Amino acid sequence: MERAIDGAGRSGRARARLDKTRPLFAALDLGTNNCRLLVAKQTHHGFHVVDAFSRIIRLGEGLSSTGALSEAAIERALDALAVCAGKIRRRKVTALRAVATEACRQASNGEEFLERVYLRTGLSLEVISAKEEAALTLSGCAPLLDPNRRHALVFDIGGGSTEVSHLRVMPAADSCRLSPIAFASLPFGVVTLVERFGAAAGTRDGYATIVEEVAAELDRFFDREALHGEMRNGQLQMLGSSGTVTTLTGMHLRLPRYDRRRVDGATLGRGAIDRIVEEILAMTPGERAGHPCIGPQRAEFVVSGCAVLAALCQRFPVPRLRVADRGVREGILLSLMRRPGTPLPIEVKEMFRA
Repeated sequence: MERAIDGAGRSGRARARLDKTRPLFAALDLGTNNCRLLVAKQTHHGFHVVDAFSRIIRLGEGLSSTGALSEAAIERALDALAVCAGKIRRRKVTALRAVATEACRQASNGEEFLERVYLRTGLSLEVISAKEEAALTLSGCAPLLDPNRRHALVFDIGGGSTEVSHLRVMPAADSCRLSPIAFASLPFGVVTLVERFGAAAGTRDGYATIVEEVAAELDRFFDREALHGEMRNGQLQMLGSSGTVTTLTGMHLRLPRYDRRRVDGATLGRGAIDRIVEEILAMTPGERAGHPCIGPQRAEFVVSGCAVLAALCQRFPVPRLRVADRGVREGILLSLMRRPGTPLPIEVKEMFRA
């Protein structure tokens, strides 16, 4: 998976030998729906990914009704984590941080699950709070924000919850620094919504109900008048990091198969979002499963994710959305590689201020 980018000849070979001595860093993110791993080397401008893994595991399946992780979900997660552990060992990773999010925060048997993970794979998973999850996502996504627009609304539609942050953007040497103004972790994730609504989550009626509920919840946490004022002044930007927005972007670009390089950093206009959502709503479940940018693993969840996105666009009608195929893992890598005295775009501790 690793690609050489140095030139040929003696200097290239010397750089290649030096590159082999550079330490490897790994970030593992176990979410409610996905298990993701990145292994990377530090570069002058960030990092270079040398190995990666992503698998939909549905760890949160049944959690909303039982309050516990099911045995089937645990086994799927353990299998995926075993693959990650194998990659980490083979790559001789120097520094690793492995985190778990909403499903493990909620589950009554979360501690038991973490013990089983360690016994099966040797991985020590750290359950992080919703605020730290958001801070890591923001750190990973910060390079995609426009430093000349002083406010940003950043969201991540996850499997178990949706994190939304209103931030002040300040220009910095390389990109920008972020200062949190408001934050909310909403109990609307694509898995939990499907668990709650069942088959209706994939219908127009279910979609409309979810939009209404999410929009009402957003009003509890954010000053809409202030945000709309910034929007009128052209100072509010919106960035989304989730499978929902990357799926819509792939469809907008009419990709024959998903391509992260074309999706990460792309822009979606409001008209494009409305058009693609309508296209998805008009599809049968089989057509969603057969679409190259949705696929069978996301087909069940794509409409509920679109409903959360539609609520965000309804309440905060910014004309364009910047799309990020990055998040917690990239934030972890940046923090692991950070030189002493070099600040991250946003510090975790800032997200905890009252």
